Amino acid sequence: MSQNAPHGLPDRIRHFIDGEFVDSVDGDTFDVLNPATDQVYIKAAAGKKADVDLAVAAARRAFDGPWPKLLPRQRSRVLHRVADLVEAQDKRLAELETWDTGLPITQALGQAQRAAENFRFFADLIVAQRDDAYKVPGRQVNYVNRKPKGVAGLITPWNTPFMLESWKLAPALATGNTVVLKPAEFTPLSASLWAEIFREAGVPDGVFNLVNGFGEDAGDALVKHPDVPLISFTGESRTGQIIFANAAPHLKGLSMELGGKSPAVVFADADLEAALDATVFGVFSLNGERCTAGSRVLVERSVYDEFVERYAERAKNIVVGDPRDSATEVGALVHPEHYAKVMSYIEIGKSEARLVAGGGRPEGLAEGNYVAPTVFADVEPDARIFQEEIFGPVVAITPFDGEEEALRLANGVMYGLAAYVWTNDLRRAHTFAQSIDAGMVWLNSNNVRDLRTPFGGVKASGLGHEGGYRSIDFYTDQQAVHITLNEAHSPRFGRGPEAATSFRTQK
Repeated sequence: MSQNAPHGLPDRIRHFIDGEFVDSVDGDTFDVLNPATDQVYIKAAAGKKADVDLAVAAARRAFDGPWPKLLPRQRSRVLHRVADLVEAQDKRLAELETWDTGLPITQALGQAQRAAENFRFFADLIVAQRDDAYKVPGRQVNYVNRKPKGVAGLITPWNTPFMLESWKLAPALATGNTVVLKPAEFTPLSASLWAEIFREAGVPDGVFNLVNGFGEDAGDALVKHPDVPLISFTGESRTGQIIFANAAPHLKGLSMELGGKSPAVVFADADLEAALDATVFGVFSLNGERCTAGSRVLVERSVYDEFVERYAERAKNIVVGDPRDSATEVGALVHPEHYAKVMSYIEIGKSEARLVAGGGRPEGLAEGNYVAPTVFADVEPDARIFQEEIFGPVVAITPFDGEEEALRLANGVMYGLAAYVWTNDLRRAHTFAQSIDAGMVWLNSNNVRDLRTPFGGVKASGLGHEGGYRSIDFYTDQQAVHITLNEAHSPRFGRGPEAATSFRTQK
């Protein structure tokens, strides 16, 4: 397969600190691979503590500058210009994202457009937002002030990186914070584009800073830095545990969106054609590398055999190939390390369940991180492929008898990020959804996001929520201001017994 690099690539990927592209203090770099060939196509600066220190210092200085003091409307205009710039180059962004991640080009284009929408949403929200006010008529008015927290540390994953960076950057900047972004080391290319976008949009130097590198070096230094009061992290649950422990001594604010092993529950009365469309798309889109993938499909027994047969046929017909081809539905997994992990789970699955589609490398794709869409049926709930996050184009299908067993299977894992329920019984849809251990549930739908709603999980899938006002809450401190409208009536300590007053109005 011919793999020509996109035009206009830099000679290397550098950090962006205080308005300048810079190399690492120690000059260290690391290799970045093209997933379709596993060939090194560029080197990136490998950030460490010294680089993070410089970035945080720049962000701290910028926080003392004009950015946090701008009126919401002024910051909103800048964020809308960011969205304009992203939309104007969405095809270029998609080209680079596809090259860097292995995502199919059509899906990468959708992610670029979603990145612009994230900025538009928060640009509008900070102008339209209202804060609470409480009145005691004639006596007191109480209201809430919001203030940006300072330097926000943003640590982002390698799946749909540009969009997920925008998901954190937009609310952090909208609320007046300055940021240090540490993108995933597998996919640093598209993150480097933010620097010029923000500069052209009018974001002051030092407000946005970028340090590339590995989690154990740059990420660890960012989490432990005393001048970074909050960390927003998206990634694996195990990494989240490490961040939680390292942030604890500094009492940092944490928002962590972690792993998932989300169920898609299909009852016999569902529209099976629509359920097939959604559940096939839900696990094989974005190469299966998505935290909200419905990677466990639970099907009522009376329709189970038909569903499995039709599902397997769909999976066998999915187009796997060059990520740059608009006909491709599943591209190349992000990195050979991740490819090896996914393939190891497929081998485990062959000893645990019945393989009905896929199970290896597709024909005709001898190089690169390609995996055929893989379907296992008759998967027992104690199987590793049922319990553990694979994060690839692999699905486990399991039968159930009745709502009670369906709920037990749905909740029988350590994760609780998303869930999908397919039924035409309105009562069942709502009561079953409320009983599922998941931060988000979609009824008779694939993953269609409303940006106003909270995004986050329960159990091992995360800590806290972002999205809509929850993002505003996370990136700001809320200060209650109390104003007395009449005489204060304070107890008159130190004035003797004749001045004693009641404590009845004190709280």
